[in-house]
Amino acid sequence: MAAEMIVSVLLGGLVLLLLYLYESLVLKQKRLRSKLEKQGIRGPSPSSILLGNIPEMKRMVKLEVMKSKDRHLSIAHDWPSKLFPYLLQWRNEYGPNFTYLSGSIQQLAVTDLEMVKEVSLCTSLNLGKPGYVSKDRKSLFGQGIIAANGPIWYHQRKIIAPEFYFVRVKGMVDLMVDCTTTMLRSWESKIEGEGGIAVFGVDEDLRSLSADIISRTSFGSNYSQGKEIFLKLRTLQKIMYQRYIGVPGARYLATKNNREIWRLEKEIHSMILRVAKQRSAEATYEKDLLQMIIEGAKNYGDTDSLFSGISQDNFIVDNCKSIYFAGHETTAITASWSLMLLAAYPEWQARARAEVLRICTDRIPDADMLRSMRILNMVIQETLRLYAPSMFVGREALDDIELNGIRIPKRTNILIPIPILHRLPDIWGPDALDFNPKRFEHGILGACKFPQAYMPFGVGARICLGQHLAMTELKVILSLILSKFCFTLSPAYQHCPTASMVIEPEHGVSLQVRRV
Repeated sequence: MAAEMIVSVLLGGLVLLLLYLYESLVLKQKRLRSKLEKQGIRGPSPSSILLGNIPEMKRMVKLEVMKSKDRHLSIAHDWPSKLFPYLLQWRNEYGPNFTYLSGSIQQLAVTDLEMVKEVSLCTSLNLGKPGYVSKDRKSLFGQGIIAANGPIWYHQRKIIAPEFYFVRVKGMVDLMVDCTTTMLRSWESKIEGEGGIAVFGVDEDLRSLSADIISRTSFGSNYSQGKEIFLKLRTLQKIMYQRYIGVPGARYLATKNNREIWRLEKEIHSMILRVAKQRSAEATYEKDLLQMIIEGAKNYGDTDSLFSGISQDNFIVDNCKSIYFAGHETTAITASWSLMLLAAYPEWQARARAEVLRICTDRIPDADMLRSMRILNMVIQETLRLYAPSMFVGREALDDIELNGIRIPKRTNILIPIPILHRLPDIWGPDALDFNPKRFEHGILGACKFPQAYMPFGVGARICLGQHLAMTELKVILSLILSKFCFTLSPAYQHCPTASMVIEPEHGVSLQVRRV
């Protein structure tokens, strides 16, 4: 009798579990899709209960890769058709707004310009960062400013935003110049040692440089102290991108990748706390970003209803990881793409160099000089159009919300594909796939018919806080390189943009460099 009861309980539990899974993975998503379909927004049917449309997505990417094996032999800027063929196909099939399932996550892809505008102008806290950023990407972002929502995000923004105001960034220019000059001295030594011309993998050098700059400007330490943290974060980033978001339970399985992710997360957590505790123990300290984060953590009471479940240690670690990632990875990648494009288009390299030499006249660039570099600014803006580091602007409807007359159900994820918007001929003209910095001669308003479609730093209230820092750093690095060196693409360079949390060159950026 007892055995029969145990079996009955187990069977009952199994039935309840299956019903719960069916509700979570099937019925819930069907209800969301149905509400959107009634408003004219359709999309492909999911091909898998657990994976949604992921099998289709993988199949289309694999097919496109096979078709474009030799595409890296030329410098073409239509790489979204290789990395995201499913988005282009579904847009053509279902219209500018369409739905699909990434695992169990209901995605609403938005390329309709009026809808994009509404998303960019929306300031409601009911439209926040997608939950998968703090769950599936928890090891990288946790509840830091990149992933948090509501009062948590608002509190973090109040602490961090002032550190990146332009008046603060102006005071960082000399330090950026010093860091860059140190790197360029090593380039000069190598060029002299190799007879006047040398080959550099500039993307790795620029990662180290950008890490040095963000570490010294925001954390008051030099690169040698933070080097191990940066290397581990980079490794963590690469491993995490191999895992598709939204696959139920995937982040809990003890796979080889997950075990490596857990190990790295633990090590990075300990290393950042060690740096923070060293700072707290110092008798005197600078009022830099690290110090502001440490002081801001003191307001994170563990029992506070607004911040329940978030410890002071996690507040420090998650925000440091966010700043490390956003502050050095994206800037280094953009600098690498900028040098690649200047090498591939020597006429623009010559124009940008002439401007730098005319403005600086053998002097060290300062904030006022950087502001006068219009051609260099145009080059950077066009680089960010064609090779924006972020692939998507992602938002989640934390409650039912109306955008452009469409009622977006709660828990729907809104996904704006940046590379697609940055290449629409209707916005940018018939040369949308060409590198043409001249289009930004009169700013963003003059470059495209719909300025909200240009979003290299995101949109709206969640726009990147460090955009002034990034643009200033890019101008410092590129102006100093242009003033000292000429460069061309190495014969070994293979043009193959790839996605790894950011859009980066799969085989690096290899340049032949000589003194001016």
